[in-house]
Amino acid sequence: MNIKFSPSLMTMDLDKFSEQIGFLKDKVDSFHVDIMDGHFVPNLSLSPWFIEQVKKIADTQISAHLMVEDPAFWTDKLIDIGTDFICFPAESVSGIAFRLINKIHSSGLRAGVVLNPETPISSIEAYIDKLDKITIMTVDPGFAGEVFIKKSLEKIVNLRKEREKFNYHFLIEMDGSSNKKSFSMIHQANPDIYIVGRSGLFGLSDDIQTSWQEMIENFETETGVKVSKFINQE
Repeated sequence: MNIKFSPSLMTMDLDKFSEQIGFLKDKVDSFHVDIMDGHFVPNLSLSPWFIEQVKKIADTQISAHLMVEDPAFWTDKLIDIGTDFICFPAESVSGIAFRLINKIHSSGLRAGVVLNPETPISSIEAYIDKLDKITIMTVDPGFAGEVFIKKSLEKIVNLRKEREKFNYHFLIEMDGSSNKKSFSMIHQANPDIYIVGRSGLFGLSDDIQTSWQEMIENFETETGVKVSKFINQE
């Protein structure tokens, strides 16, 4: 079982940017970058400029999670800088989903969609076969440290069944309060990618190496799955 971790860079220590990116770049499968416009959610966070800075010191895949009212505007900017995964909110793409997916694919990049806790899988059925990734929010979006919503895990289970039944190729990712308290529940739902933020990684210690080791130990203890055998720990 190849467990994939994707650190949420919104929750990293920005005063230790180079140190933390430099340590994590060879250990994780991707970096998760939240982009908020202050309208879709009442908060502002990272930007395409931030992604450009990450790309200067790491060739790790970057996944942009758009929490915006105008995903087409931001998609153009993310295409320009070669963002590996561009994931738009299902709630903001009515009438333009196919256009956005085709534009992303035509640029040689991968397209994803994000489902907030209240949004059903049925809302993306028209284009689910074209997606490269589906992110399931297990917290209300927009802020770090929100309450974990266990019921959202049912979507992960149902998506896996649908993927197997119809031979879809999308990855399944979970986003929200992935930490020692929830690792076991999340593991039972079996996503492909765990997004880890402040409570699961960056807030465990002032030292990123210590935080990383503790995160791995927490995951292995709570799930019974050894992930250190295929992740570079040095």
